[in-house]
Amino acid sequence: MFVSLVTFSSGFLVAALGVATRNYWLVVLGYGGIGGVGLGIGYIAPVSTLMKWFPDRPGMATGTAIMGFGGGALIASPWSTEMLEAFGGDTSGIAWTFLVHGLAYAVFMSLGVVLVRVPPEGWRPAGWTPRDDAGKRLVTTANVSARNAVRTPQFWLLWVVLCMNVTAGIGVLEKAAPMIQDFFHDTASPVSASAATGFVALLSLANMAGRFVWSSVSDVVGRKNIYRLYLGAGALLYLTLMLEKDSSTALFVASTMAILSFYGGGFATVPAYLKDLFGTYQVGAIHGRLLTAWSIAGVAGPLIVDSIADAAQRDGRTGPSLYTFSFSLMMGLLIIGFIANELVRPVNPKFHEPEPAAREEPLSQEKTPDPIPAERR
Repeated sequence: MFVSLVTFSSGFLVAALGVATRNYWLVVLGYGGIGGVGLGIGYIAPVSTLMKWFPDRPGMATGTAIMGFGGGALIASPWSTEMLEAFGGDTSGIAWTFLVHGLAYAVFMSLGVVLVRVPPEGWRPAGWTPRDDAGKRLVTTANVSARNAVRTPQFWLLWVVLCMNVTAGIGVLEKAAPMIQDFFHDTASPVSASAATGFVALLSLANMAGRFVWSSVSDVVGRKNIYRLYLGAGALLYLTLMLEKDSSTALFVASTMAILSFYGGGFATVPAYLKDLFGTYQVGAIHGRLLTAWSIAGVAGPLIVDSIADAAQRDGRTGPSLYTFSFSLMMGLLIIGFIANELVRPVNPKFHEPEPAAREEPLSQEKTPDPIPAERR
């Protein structure tokens, strides 16, 4: 947490210096490089720690943390706007905005440094014992190192699952406002710009709610089953959008909100899925490696939707036809993710870390054996 505080906050400070000196690459280094490293560390550290504090409800724990990660944008965005209005939109105002961000984040993140601790080895909530059918639920009692995890097919299957789920969700979220306006442009009830902004807010709320609700549900139904819902139902919802087209604004909004809730849920549930398969030993490091799928999906999703919509617009198409092919691709990606999830099996024991040798209890003085047997006295 301390490393995250230093790198994330200093990234803003370096960016502020870059803006003040009009050095573009210094801004990139600070905000994009140093700050990005801090963001990644700050994201993973509390998630892996919470799973150790809540071994009975890891989905709820990760959902809470990742919901907070997504909800930060609801605070940061208007706060940044207010600061720019207060300081001004010129070079000096932007530099001051970066500076205040960095210092404020340092103060708040220091609370995490002081308060967040890893539980003692072997800690369990009072009255809780692991389920005796853990093996049937893909929940291991063993541990796998990050080095060995990336050598397993389970890691790469989950990589595909996460990449497909995120690609299908973030593509809609990135183009939500113009999408709903394009969809209903030629209908009797076109969507205004202000209504489209409200639609984006609804999708963001669905994304946040899905992170907590669906990941908590996964503690009850199991991680594999909840991903069946994310991927299978998500594919059906895309099919619904393709078939219904612009027939109902309410159906469009409800379907896309459900898709975004599955996107958020899939994002929040994957750390618990990793914990089930690989244990808690290095789950944070494993999670960090898996998030490369998020990085690729974050580029691929918007690129797919934007490029296809632009090409369709150049061909003179309008309305839902701008997105029909994109939706069919998203449906196909979710089906691929569904198949990958079905192929997940327990990790081969050869990848497990060796169990620590049991410590022998020292013999008490009265139980110390006589070195001379009685029959030889």
